Amino acid sequence: MGCLPLPILFVLGFLIGKAVGGSRGALWGAGVGLVLGLLLAGLFIALVRRRR
Repeated sequence: MGCLPLPILFVLGFLIGKAVGGSRGALWGAGVGLVLGLLLAGLFIALVRRRR
């Protein structure tokens, strides 16, 4: 569950970037989605550890 945002946001960023800016936008969108997914996964894991 903690790693689920990573592939979802990666693909979503790719698709939005491709729709907006073609192949260059797809690359930027995938990168932004990847970074955002990593941040959200880290935040989720930190919140789960804090609850224990």
